[in-house]
Amino acid sequence: MSPADALLYVTQVAPYQDGPAGVHGVLEQSATAVAELADHAGLRFERCTDVRTLASDALDVARVVALFTIGETPWSPKQQSALFAGLRAGRLSVVAVHSATDSCYGWDDYGSLVGARFNGHPWTQAFTLDVLEPDHPALRHLGSKWRWHDEVYQFRDLRPDARVLLRVPDTELDLSVAGAQRPDFGFPLSWCFTEGTGRVFSTTLGHFPGACESVDYLRHLAGGLAWALGDGD
Repeated sequence: MSPADALLYVTQVAPYQDGPAGVHGVLEQSATAVAELADHAGLRFERCTDVRTLASDALDVARVVALFTIGETPWSPKQQSALFAGLRAGRLSVVAVHSATDSCYGWDDYGSLVGARFNGHPWTQAFTLDVLEPDHPALRHLGSKWRWHDEVYQFRDLRPDARVLLRVPDTELDLSVAGAQRPDFGFPLSWCFTEGTGRVFSTTLGHFPGACESVDYLRHLAGGLAWALGDGD
């Protein structure tokens, strides 16, 4: 196995520009789960809790960067460039998990790296998701609907080329609650897209530790990783 066969899992919690960020209790369990998925995919697992400690070539040689971040992750300009260069060249894939969209507001291009910008989560509840691409590797085990309990994120600046994989129907949500805003694209919770010749998969599910005990959720993540590595169109 070469150094380029690594999955680098970044689980850094950093302050927002205006104050501290909340720590997700699921992070340790998610690291165990993603390590298992990496092994199943034939990748060497590496975890990073502070990007300032990464080796200078870590992003140049990684095959996948998986992000479960929150707050202003302190990527250096060189690291930012390396992420996009590797992705666009197809050397690197990106998997964004749960709160990765709630990061890096001081980095203008970050939204295009993960596909959208977090815009609040007015709801935490059970809901039924529409499975929009049932043949996608991240979804083919689910059927046409998926019942789940999680935070429901809402977004702004969804990439126009994002292929929405999972969406919560408006009828599942109380749109009168404080902070609710319905964008034109509705309430997607998972999507994928290409950047250059590289692939990005994002799922915003996974707030609660029980997600890492759910075979359906882990197969969702594993299929997203497989797609990011080239499985399926």
